[in-house]
Amino acid sequence: MTPALADANNGNWQTARRWSRMLSGAYRVRLASTWDGGDEDVMVALHARRSAASVTKWRTLRPAAPLIVVLTGTDLYRDIESDTSARASLEAADRLIVLNQLGAESLPKGLNSKARVVLQSCTARKTLPKTGQHLRALMVGHLRAEKSPQTYFDAARQLKGRPDVLLDHVGAALDPAIGALAGALTAENPRYRWLGGLPHAATRRRIQAAHLLVHPSRMEGGAHVVIEAVRSGTPVLASRIDGNVGLLGENYDGYFPVDNASALATLLQRLRDEPAKLTHLQQQCGERAPLFEPTRESANLHALIGELLHPPTPSIN
Repeated sequence: MTPALADANNGNWQTARRWSRMLSGAYRVRLASTWDGGDEDVMVALHARRSAASVTKWRTLRPAAPLIVVLTGTDLYRDIESDTSARASLEAADRLIVLNQLGAESLPKGLNSKARVVLQSCTARKTLPKTGQHLRALMVGHLRAEKSPQTYFDAARQLKGRPDVLLDHVGAALDPAIGALAGALTAENPRYRWLGGLPHAATRRRIQAAHLLVHPSRMEGGAHVVIEAVRSGTPVLASRIDGNVGLLGENYDGYFPVDNASALATLLQRLRDEPAKLTHLQQQCGERAPLFEPTRESANLHALIGELLHPPTPSIN
């Protein structure tokens, strides 16, 4: 179950499509935005709140069949605190997948035993040589409040006097008001370019070509774009939130406080002025890259589903 299909071109769809490919060799897999009944043996529901109706229907019609709920950033860091349907999905599930290494810490007490960490993955890309004439940063995130694009906008304004620091932005205007701000900033500030929504392949090429990825989100379950940067040899500047720290590690040196444009602007200037610091972040990302190997993600998925479909037989003493 995934609330987002191909036309959404977002992280949820990329996750659903990738997992479908990984599992299809061993299982018959059907992707659907809602579950309307069927003979499937197990449901994997992406998003506790948005898939809540399908989760409830599955549990009602298939009370003994395995149910896995995958928790997004808005699930973990907002909805499960206040939304009854999201909480009901947690209770109904046999297993809860979290997409970063700190995700289980945000679950209600008593549900941690259901949690399994499955870090997402992507193919590796060759690290490209970069020009020394400027620093090109890239933000990849649709324009909506959860991604904190305003932090990126404000940092761009603070860096207007630095012609050697350029800020590109890929993402569709899911919030038209924020889209209008991005368009206006592009017109007034030559250091900032809003490129709109791009196909996934084109976005990956831009990540590969940038000096660094900027990821200022307020909440994330485990952003695939961060993983794509790491696997491309592109270092990351990220807001210090659990969803980012749970991917990049507690000791990573590229964090800034959430919603703090001044801190982000300072980091960007420092990385431009001191290239060794950029190299250091690249090395730290390289150390994390093996965590996001596709074979590792696939093995974790298969192990989890196998655990539910073929539980070990209790031994008789």
